[in-house]
Amino acid sequence: MAERVLTTAPHGHLLTNIGVWSPDSAWIVYDIRSTPDGSVFDGTRIERVEVATGRVELLYESQHGACCGVATCSPVDDRVVFILGPERPTADWSYGPARRQGVVVDARRPGVAEPLDARDLVPPFTPGALRGGTHVHTFSGDGRLVASTYEDALLEQAAGSQVSLPAGLQVPLPAGLRGQPRSIAVSVTGRPVRVPRSHPRNHDGSAYTVLVTRLADAPQPGSDEIVRACEEGWIGTAGYLRPDGTRQRYAIAFQGTVVTAAGDRVVEVFVVDLPDDPAAFEHAGATQRRLTFTADRAHPGVAGPRHWLRSSVDGAVITFLARDDEGRPQLFGISPHGGTPRQITRGPAGVESAFSFSPDGGRIAYVSGGRVCVVDAMGNAAPQPLTEPLPAAPPRPEACVFSPDGRQVAFARVLRGPQGAWTQVCVAEVPDA
Repeated sequence: MAERVLTTAPHGHLLTNIGVWSPDSAWIVYDIRSTPDGSVFDGTRIERVEVATGRVELLYESQHGACCGVATCSPVDDRVVFILGPERPTADWSYGPARRQGVVVDARRPGVAEPLDARDLVPPFTPGALRGGTHVHTFSGDGRLVASTYEDALLEQAAGSQVSLPAGLQVPLPAGLRGQPRSIAVSVTGRPVRVPRSHPRNHDGSAYTVLVTRLADAPQPGSDEIVRACEEGWIGTAGYLRPDGTRQRYAIAFQGTVVTAAGDRVVEVFVVDLPDDPAAFEHAGATQRRLTFTADRAHPGVAGPRHWLRSSVDGAVITFLARDDEGRPQLFGISPHGGTPRQITRGPAGVESAFSFSPDGGRIAYVSGGRVCVVDAMGNAAPQPLTEPLPAAPPRPEACVFSPDGRQVAFARVLRGPQGAWTQVCVAEVPDA
């Protein structure tokens, strides 16, 4: 089995769960956070490694006390988008879910970053700007839009955290929302937004950003109302076909938390259909729909290792993890139109990682039994292992990502070297189907 370790430097090399490959499959992008799961946001560089040679290039190094991470590539050009924490952090504005932003670097111009989403913390708020922080940015198939999760700094303030505002200002908060709900934002690139400097943490953006999910602070039990939206993925590279044969150009699958009739919180699969014309995002509404209804199953809800929903290239199948009758996390697929989910994997070890589709939509890569595996996306064949078990350094669960040419899968292991054990980037060759 052909597996190669691409990086060796004595620092972390963390992969995002999708979008780590350049469009030509020549480079893999990563950040340098120190902990294997990336839970400590302390990285200060975005780098990429050339797959053929192991040569490393620096794309961006943060300044003034900021940290950066969670990098993904555009599928159509050399842009890389990632999280940037606050520069010159203070006690009331340090790194956190509501206090971060997306920035973009063109790999042809390393070190030059432009903000993606604008921020405006003072009313009257600027259209197209946000009031908080974005996370895990992914490009749509045509590279025009960027999806991300979002948390609002002013709702965080209302929940009791400290966010400084100019003296005397009263901030109106949306009715019915309290605490720090997580939702999904979409940024329309190429539509710059400028905001006033009425707050020291306000900043401009290179994209017009809107929130596309609808949340309820207290969902009606048994309804389709959700209290949280997260772990999203674009449906298809160009959307999916509607029942009438027309194309829904832009759509996102996400995990939404509902309240069952019995009062339990369960995570289900949802879809939000977006307007076909990105220029109309601020005028035309999005349509939010629920796909799965699992409250009566032995193991309700989306469950297993943390993962983001993924779809086949044609958008016909959305995949997620749920527990089978024995309680093992397995891959399931469902149409964007709904229906009964179809179980894809049935292995005794279950699925142990996030996952991704091959570019032709025929196979899915994931970790099971301590090995990187691929499986037929219809579940019609036994999984094929790509790596040997390495009990001392199993594949990390955060990422298992097919290359755009379908020939390799990127993943990570914590490997020990002369200067300690660090997360390193690895690739496994994918044999022809």
